[in-house]
Amino acid sequence: MQIEPYLFFEGRTEEALAFYQKALGAKVEMMMRNRESPEPPPPGMNAPAEKIMHASILIDGGRVMASDGMCSGKPNFAGFSLSITKNTKQEAERAFNALAEGGKVTMPLTRTFFSPAFGMLTDRFGVGWMVMVPGQQPS
Repeated sequence: MQIEPYLFFEGRTEEALAFYQKALGAKVEMMMRNRESPEPPPPGMNAPAEKIMHASILIDGGRVMASDGMCSGKPNFAGFSLSITKNTKQEAERAFNALAEGGKVTMPLTRTFFSPAFGMLTDRFGVGWMVMVPGQQPS
C-alpha cells in the first residue's frame, strides 16, 4: 500500500509544478489538461479546458499528484504539511530557501534534538513543508 498526497491548486497547478521543478528538481511524470480527457466532464465540473485535470510529479523519488480541481482560485491546504528529508545540511538549506521564496517561514531551519537541520514553512501556494536532515541514530 502507498499513500500519496493529492493537492488541489484550484487554478494554479501549472505554476506550482514549474515552481517545484525549479525549487526541488521535481520531474513531471504525467500531466493532462481538461481538454485532453477522453470523456466529457462530470456533472457540475466547469473547469476551463486549458487547466490541469491531473498531474503527477516525482520529488526525490516520492510522488505528489495535483489538479486544478474546480478552479475556485482558493486552494486550502490546512491541517497537514509535506515533509522532505535531505542528506546534508547544505541540501536542506537549498531546498528550504527555494521553497520559502514568496512564502512564509514558520520555523527557521535550525538544529533540534532530533535533527541537525529542521525547519517549517508555507510556500507561495499555501502548502506547508517540513525540511529536515535525519539525526544520528543510536548504535
